[in-house]
Amino acid sequence: MPRWKQRPDGSNWGDFGEEDQLGSLNHIGPEARKAGAAEIREGLAFCLSLPLDYPGGRVLAPHREPPVLHSRQRKGRSYFNYGFRNENARFCDIGCDDGVTLSTQYSTQWDGFAHIGCEFDADGDGISEPCYYNGWRAQTHILPPEVRGDNAAMPLGIDVFAQRPIQGRAVLVDLEHHYGRDRRWIGDAELQAVLQRDDIKVERGDILCLHTGFADELLKMNRMPDPERVHNICSVLDGTDPALLDWISASGIAAIAADNYAVEGLPSRSPDASHLVPLHHHCLFKRGIPLGELWHLTEIAKWLRCHERHHFFLTAPPLRLPGAIGSPVTPVGTV
Repeated sequence: MPRWKQRPDGSNWGDFGEEDQLGSLNHIGPEARKAGAAEIREGLAFCLSLPLDYPGGRVLAPHREPPVLHSRQRKGRSYFNYGFRNENARFCDIGCDDGVTLSTQYSTQWDGFAHIGCEFDADGDGISEPCYYNGWRAQTHILPPEVRGDNAAMPLGIDVFAQRPIQGRAVLVDLEHHYGRDRRWIGDAELQAVLQRDDIKVERGDILCLHTGFADELLKMNRMPDPERVHNICSVLDGTDPALLDWISASGIAAIAADNYAVEGLPSRSPDASHLVPLHHHCLFKRGIPLGELWHLTEIAKWLRCHERHHFFLTAPPLRLPGAIGSPVTPVGTV
């Protein structure tokens, strides 16, 4: 039986097949990857990730905790500076082994499609069901890990993005250069103005990267983010702007990554809106467009502007962690 009989207005459900879990990442094919590789001219690589213990504390997202490293145990002892003579007197080796407790979306990350869903009448019977991109159902397909059993995999897990690695041409839009680091809501008019001023061409399959300076400001706070300031600096997309959402759909971009928290401004500019996170609703639920948050884009943005360029080759696969909702990522930009 099909999972849905009607799809949300403006969505692309079914365009890539009933079982699709990649969404707009399907726009990244061999030609798009070759176009990205053609942007490698100097052979310089930039790490686009924050240290994964940033932002620090729980100011940005109280439900997400900083990572905690801990040593593993071996033969009843701490496996840190562990002497293998404990197992055989002839061995002179020592070793270390650790583990980590990690919120998958604490720092530089990808949001998977199961991160945000919606109550929607997919059956066309007048009753809304909680579901996710392409009609995958809550409690039927999307289940908490503790009830999945030994096989943690599920539809829309972040590991699907890793199996077909996210790699292609990125286009950087330097909002910070044009609007500074004061709080600024970016709708379609503001975005198009920057694209026009910088003569930036955005093509189908491109990964849109938005530099606002937010991650750079976080680094200055040294894991002690100011509770007031972090919610009131740098540019954020206005997810309530219909023209912006229409442009995102029409552009054919494969994904959006920003150096700020949530890509869009929170709370929404429309307090009476029906969606808590309208840009997430549009991108993750309707269009299958992955969202990257808290990327560190300042260094590559400066280099690109100095060399009058806007595109680079991006490699940014998430962890191949079956069934995870999101994932830390260490994106690499190569120019």
